[in-house]
Amino acid sequence: MKTVAQSDLFRKLPSADEVVRSPALALSVATEGHAVVTDAVRAVLAGLRHEIAMGRLGEAEVDLALAGFDAAVERQLRQSLAYSLRPVINATGVILHTNLGRAPLLDAAIDQIRRTAATYSNLEFDLESGQRGKRDIHLDHLFQRLLAESMARESKADAKDETKSDPSTAESSAITTIVVNNNAAAVLLALNTLAEGSEVIVSRGELVEIGGSFRIPDVMGKSGAILREVGTTNRTRIADYERAINDRTGLLLRVHRSNFEISGFTERPLLAELTGLARTRGLPLMEDLGSGALFDLRSIGIAGEPGILDSLRTGVDLVTYSGDKLLGGPQAGLISGRRDLVARMRGNCLFRALRADKLIYAALEATLLAYVKRDHDAIPALRMMRLSKEDIGRRAEALVAKLISGGLEVELIDGESVIGGGAAPSSVLPTRLLALFRKNMSADEIATRLRAYDPPIVARVEEDRVLLDLRTVFESQDEAVLKALKALAEMN
Repeated sequence: MKTVAQSDLFRKLPSADEVVRSPALALSVATEGHAVVTDAVRAVLAGLRHEIAMGRLGEAEVDLALAGFDAAVERQLRQSLAYSLRPVINATGVILHTNLGRAPLLDAAIDQIRRTAATYSNLEFDLESGQRGKRDIHLDHLFQRLLAESMARESKADAKDETKSDPSTAESSAITTIVVNNNAAAVLLALNTLAEGSEVIVSRGELVEIGGSFRIPDVMGKSGAILREVGTTNRTRIADYERAINDRTGLLLRVHRSNFEISGFTERPLLAELTGLARTRGLPLMEDLGSGALFDLRSIGIAGEPGILDSLRTGVDLVTYSGDKLLGGPQAGLISGRRDLVARMRGNCLFRALRADKLIYAALEATLLAYVKRDHDAIPALRMMRLSKEDIGRRAEALVAKLISGGLEVELIDGESVIGGGAAPSSVLPTRLLALFRKNMSADEIATRLRAYDPPIVARVEEDRVLLDLRTVFESQDEAVLKALKALAEMN
């Protein structure tokens, strides 16, 4: 058999310009643009040249590739123009899954984003006066309503205790809120505003590391505050804070250990003890809640996760928390607390550098309105938390009933969902799981195939079984899960 030289095979390949001008690609050029199509053609040609150079293509294979060249270009076009960020089905049972974007937004938030993003808005414009306004105004009235209980408590305390240390006026002790782009930014802004060049006293047991290797001491260092550690990893007493206070102290800081727990021989001051000490010594007390809930998690059996109102009622001066965790909204950092302290942060130049954009304000406004209306089920993350094991089990059973197993074995088993997002690390929610097994295919291979579907399905693998938890799967996605499972069952 005659062997064709590589140089002859290379000469068989057309030029990129020749292919782009061909009638077969005219529609693609018209819809996607000449430059994009040219790049796709060059990518396909480069692939063929590489295969020829490696000796993997002979004359017959090159002829076959050229016959399907236009189709290869179309595939390359679709791949190059596809969005990298895409929806997935979260079947892991982790409600606030950081890698999967944390809290999904409620429908009203999507609608509000669409309304305000597609045109101009009154983001920083006062429609009544015709003058420049402040973006805070769109959320302030909602936070005032949601935090009214705490404000009422403060007003009542002020009326009874005229000897309360400064600030003692209703104006200074009223609760207000500002928004930045995430909770780390909220902590950075608060520390820089209130304690730059001063010592911040914090327990060694609270010097946590959050996702992405960001550590509280590092954020504190960037803020210009000086870390003053007290106590030990497992035991810190109120006396440790008291002994550490000196002329250089600017702030007392409490950090919620949101993504881990210390058990055994431990001790930690009550929050009320810290607020009492802060007031006695005339120092502000700040608490980094991390997640921060407006919803009472005790109603679904989750204890030990402090809420925003819990901290403010106890007398914490400033609370920082996330928007896309237990709040169930978009990524944002929120600072709620004493009006005079928040006003100082609003005047810090860092506030502008860290501020949230109009899309975040739109989504937060819709989310907070759901809280005002007590429509908790409208917020996807809260709705998922409130689902019962029986509700999830009925959906799982209905799905299995429609599945002709074929080569796929599906078993319904009891299991546990978790909150995720660094919230309530030791708390679980009972659920029902779909356990998948296929002969001659490992659990990792099954999970990989599920991720290859459109939309991708992200499951969890435990003890060589693939587990699907419908708690975090929207009911509208059940059909897509069923379709993927049928395809797995029908594989040869």
